[in-house]
Amino acid sequence: MRGLFPPIALASTSPRRQALLAQIGVEFKRLDIKVDESPQPAERPTSYVYRLALAKARAGWGQQPPRGRLPVLGADTAVVVENEILGKPADRAQAGVMLTRLSGRSHQVLTAVALTNGDEAQYRLSVSTVTFKRLTKDECEAYLASGEGLDKAGAYAIQGWAALFISRLEGSYSGVMGLPLYETGELLGNLQERKK
Repeated sequence: MRGLFPPIALASTSPRRQALLAQIGVEFKRLDIKVDESPQPAERPTSYVYRLALAKARAGWGQQPPRGRLPVLGADTAVVVENEILGKPADRAQAGVMLTRLSGRSHQVLTAVALTNGDEAQYRLSVSTVTFKRLTKDECEAYLASGEGLDKAGAYAIQGWAALFISRLEGSYSGVMGLPLYETGELLGNLQERKK
């Protein structure tokens, strides 16, 4: 479906987000963006992912030279248990605590996407509910040893071995991976319409 959407810049180095954009035929350049991902005091999970997606998109806009700037897409994902944000684990021990919290229960995965052209920004939100089976100690240890979840929100990757733990998914598989394609397509489609 190349040519359906205009070229953009992606404010992310995530291989998963890059693969998902490529899957729907979007031409993009990758921008290495650093933003503080710490939640603010009493910040709600929805506000958190919206704020970070926009911060990444705006940082990407500012990183490009003024001539030839492309619209910038930013995204942020949070795993939420009992209204608490589980970000990326700092280390293996914290990843183990997160997996224990997710074991045998449902949690939400929120992914916000923001698209900016400098003057304005548009947003979309994907909310999914993921249910984990009850994990055994051996399963947790084997998964932690794999290192797969150490750089992922909630300490797991749905597209990897953690798929073995997921008994139910309601919502967007690509959203849980980190870039909800339906919502992203809406934003890019709006951008295409404005260019006509």
